[in-house]
Amino acid sequence: MADRKPFLLRLDPATFDALQRWAGDDLRSLNAQIEFLLRQALAQAGRLRRAAAAKKEPRRRSG
Repeated sequence: MADRKPFLLRLDPATFDALQRWAGDDLRSLNAQIEFLLRQALAQAGRLRRAAAAKKEPRRRSG
């Protein structure tokens, strides 16, 4: 597994509950869901290098 940097994240209860439900719907842990959403937002904003984004996101087949 890749190196990870731990940090504390404080969330209001409503945001925490919504993220937890969303993670469950997507069959991810809360941590994995937050990381997925952050990577997605960084990629959309052009802030994530393409090589890093390609490793994390599965390719979609067309057709």
